[in-house]
Parts: sequence; C-alpha cells; structure tokens
Amino acid sequence: MNEKIDTIIVGPGQGGLSLCYYLIQSGREHLVLEKAAQPGEAWRSHRWDSFTFVTPNWSFRLPGDEYNGPDPHGYMSRDEIVSRFEQYVERYRLPVRYGVTVSSVEPGAAGTGFTVQANGDTWQAKRVVIATGLFQRGKVPAFAAAIPAKVHQLESGQYRNPRALEPGAVLVVGSGQSGAQIAEELNQAGRKVYLCAGSAGRAPRRYRGRDIYEWIALTGFLDRTVDQLPSPQARFASPPLLTGKDGGHALNMHRFYRDGVTLFGHLRGFEDGSLLLAPDLQENLAKSAQQEANMLKMIDMYIKKAGITAPPPEPLEVLGDAYAAPEVLSLDIQQAGIATIIWAIGYHFDFSLVKFPVFEDSGFPITRGGVTQVPGLYFAGLPWLGTRTLLPIARLSPAWAYDYQGEETKSPGSPRPFCFFPKKPGSF
Repeated sequence: MNEKIDTIIVGPGQGGLSLCYYLIQSGREHLVLEKAAQPGEAWRSHRWDSFTFVTPNWSFRLPGDEYNGPDPHGYMSRDEIVSRFEQYVERYRLPVRYGVTVSSVEPGAAGTGFTVQANGDTWQAKRVVIATGLFQRGKVPAFAAAIPAKVHQLESGQYRNPRALEPGAVLVVGSGQSGAQIAEELNQAGRKVYLCAGSAGRAPRRYRGRDIYEWIALTGFLDRTVDQLPSPQARFASPPLLTGKDGGHALNMHRFYRDGVTLFGHLRGFEDGSLLLAPDLQENLAKSAQQEANMLKMIDMYIKKAGITAPPPEPLEVLGDAYAAPEVLSLDIQQAGIATIIWAIGYHFDFSLVKFPVFEDSGFPITRGGVTQVPGLYFAGLPWLGTRTLLPIARLSPAWAYDYQGEETKSPGSPRPFCFFPKKPGSF
C-alpha cells in the first residue's frame, strides 16, 4: 500500500490527540498512527493497578474535554484516565489507526514531504508530527545482567501490584515519583522493602490552603524557558514527591524510614553477589529537604507580592529520622532475601525512527515551540518544547503552537496553542 495524505501524527498520546482535535476543527486531512490496539495505552499498560493522577483532576484538560466531574480537587484513577481517552477518541471520531508501528520517517520520494514506513506500508505525507512522548524505554544499567537470574527484575512500568511479585524482599532502585509510590505500596502490603534513594525534592501535598501544584503554576515557575535552567539536563529532573492515592499525600523518605523501609544511597554496581552502594544517602536527603524549603519560600514570596489572602504557613511535620540511617556500601543480595528488583531510574527517549538531523547529542529534538528546522516536521507532547509546565509530571504535553508553514503563528487559520493546565488554576 502506498497512500498520500496531508499530515501524519505518530502517536495518540495527549499531544497527538489534542493536535488531532484541532486539525479536525480546521478541516485538515490527517491520520494518527498508533502501534497499540486501543487508546490510552501508556496509562493502560504502563502504570500499576493502584496508580492515580498526581495532579488534581482539574488539571486534566484535553481540548474540548476539560474535567467537569464531581471531584475537581481529587486524583482520578488509572482506569478513569483510560476511559476518558477512549471516550475522547469516540466522541470526536478522531482518525486513529491502531496496530501500526512506524519504523521510519524519511525524506519524501519526490524530494519534498515525507515517506512514512509502517508495517510494510508506505505513506507520502506533506507534514509529520512526532508525538510518541518522552518515555519510550525504561533505564536499566548494564550491570543488571550480572545479577542472578533467580532475582526477578522489572521496570517500574511493568509493576502491577504486590501480589504479582515473587515472595521475598524487594529492592526499588530510584526514589522519584514512581519509585517512591511503588515502595510505599509494597511496604504497606507487608513486604520488606529496600530503597535506593536519590535527591528528588519533597513537598507538602497542600500548602496554605491550596494543592501545591496550584501554587507552583500561579508563581510562574512553570513558565520558565530552557535558557533559565542551570543546565540542559535540568529539563529531566524529577518532580516533587507526591501521590494522589487515598486522597493525596506527600511522600517522604524520613517517614519511609520510620515505617520500616531500609534506605540506601545510589546503586553503583553489582559484584560477587553484592550490591555496591554509594555513600550519598545523607547528602540526597539534605538536597531533597532544601528543594522543599526553596519551593515554599518561592510560594510565600509570591503570596506576599501578589497580595493574596491565604492562610499562614502550616507548621510542617518535623522529620529527620532517616538522618540516623547508616551509609551502607555493600549488601549481599542473597542474605538480604531480595527476590525482586524494580528499576525506577527514569527513561530513555528514542526518536530513531526520524531520519533527519534534528537532534541534540542527547537525542532530544531541537525545536522552536515544537517546530524543527525541517519544513513540515514537528514534535508534540514533550516537556520543554517551550516552557516547563505541570504537564511532564502528569505525562501531559506542554503548550504548543503549530502551523503549516513551519513557523509559530497566531493567525486565525492555524490551530491555536493549547495547554492542559489551566491558566488560572485558582478558578477551579
């Protein structure tokens, strides 16, 4: 098969489906290609059973389908998120073709446009939008191959629930949002949990009368651009340690330690049956605490400057238990009874299907608001295409402008910029 089409969108995540919505409104011919068999695949198959939205429900804003349910300040479950994607595709009759794995996006056969190869079929498109997201492959270090086969290893996106794991202790490597939430659930289920903790910043779930994410948005913190960051790598820093489970609460390494979780520093390797650990647990705990202090100071300054009437700062729970934890440098994996290792140390992004030189050395696309230097080639659904938004935390797309001349525009004929996070969160 060899088809011609105006625009192909690769990937029906939040970014791809939102753009699809706008193209329908403007009457543009297009097609969305999805390798899975159904909508919401990332949420359906790569989140654990008890997963909930980390951001409040009012922050869920697909264009034409803003949250209007009975619990705007709650945190919707994985199943509700999946259901909303299914309903969205059906309601707007979005042209999504399932079971299609795109293998390459190359220069067009006639020297213009693009050739898209997928499942042995070929499309000739004038424009292509890559909306496959940032989280293609979970990171697993090379030394993991040396760990005995009897120890079950899985990525955080493969974890489902405590009952699905082999009996025995569990080592969770990484204490970002996923690792911390999984470690908490396992510990509450009565499992012995070891946790290699990094320096992801902690934060209270609510502060001075509002959800912490609402304050973060109001302060303008999410409006920062890449040039305002201390380094390019800061684009991929872990968001604050919070969960929406059981009505929402903060996640804190000191509380974990108090509840029986054994904390370590970073995992450096595996040798002669033992895990090799870095002596940086105390340093990481201090960094996490400092990030919280900086955030709350920023919010307090904003409240004062904006003249907002807000309750006074709540006295924060004094937590310092984990500062008494020893710095362990080596742990015999058999003696510790570790039967499962869950890797929660982030993801590799993989855009190798795009055969154009539009990437940094890191592999991240070079764009201006999602627009590449190749006319007709765009990216959507990634953090820092413009500014930092709340959306990377919730696996959502940042505000993104698009037009058909390869430039950002505000002309009436182009889909307007969109953002899932409300401009005035206090109005919800």
